[in-house]
Amino acid sequence: MMTQSLISRWSGTLGVCAIVAIIRPAHAEPRAVVELFTSQGCSSCPPADKIIGELSKDPSVIALSMPIDYWDYLGWKDTLADSRFSARQKAYSQMRGDRDVYTPQVVVNGSAHVIGSDRAGIEGAISDTKKSDAVMSVPVSMTLAGKQLNVSVAASHVGPTASHGEIWICAISKSIPISIGRGENRGHEVTYYNVVRNLLKVGDWNGAAGSWTVPLENISRDGVDAAVVYIQNGNREKPGPMLGAAFTSLH
Repeated sequence: MMTQSLISRWSGTLGVCAIVAIIRPAHAEPRAVVELFTSQGCSSCPPADKIIGELSKDPSVIALSMPIDYWDYLGWKDTLADSRFSARQKAYSQMRGDRDVYTPQVVVNGSAHVIGSDRAGIEGAISDTKKSDAVMSVPVSMTLAGKQLNVSVAASHVGPTASHGEIWICAISKSIPISIGRGENRGHEVTYYNVVRNLLKVGDWNGAAGSWTVPLENISRDGVDAAVVYIQNGNREKPGPMLGAAFTSLH
């Protein structure tokens, strides 16, 4: 396991390229968003990466890999890393009031954190976080109209605890095999699942029902074959509990 304090800030939206795809609505009501902060340079991470691959097959879980960049100096530059993920992990730590920033680290539903290779711990955190009425309580859907992605969010019915947040879309690559040439995992090929390749803020949310339209070209880049939309209490500097989410493949 690796630990380190981070100081970084979110950058603007990444450059994008167009994709021609069909997006089917996500009808399932997921019980959890599971974010793995991982690194190609971390020898403890491959078991956690494998667990995310297993969770990605569970329709009730939205599993995301967010590769961080703060171990790049150890001899191998992570080819999927994004400084925004490092900043997100640090923001979670600050909101919890601890210094628990490490890899592999899983954050469940925007609140609880566990070691990413602890499958039982992840399931326990899902159960614990779901005890809150607000967590994953807001239905979210995505549909396609032409080359535009339509996002719909229902109204909150659980009061002010889930009445303010932000809506984000993640462009996802469902499976990326990486041959690692140096560092702690040198000589190994590791497959990363549901890797976030781009992030785009859709809008703010105040608890009321609403809809937003996003051009597909604004969320895509090479290798992207899925999309996730989530609504999260708070903001990107002070992220709170996950209020709702949806996943869809792009075909």
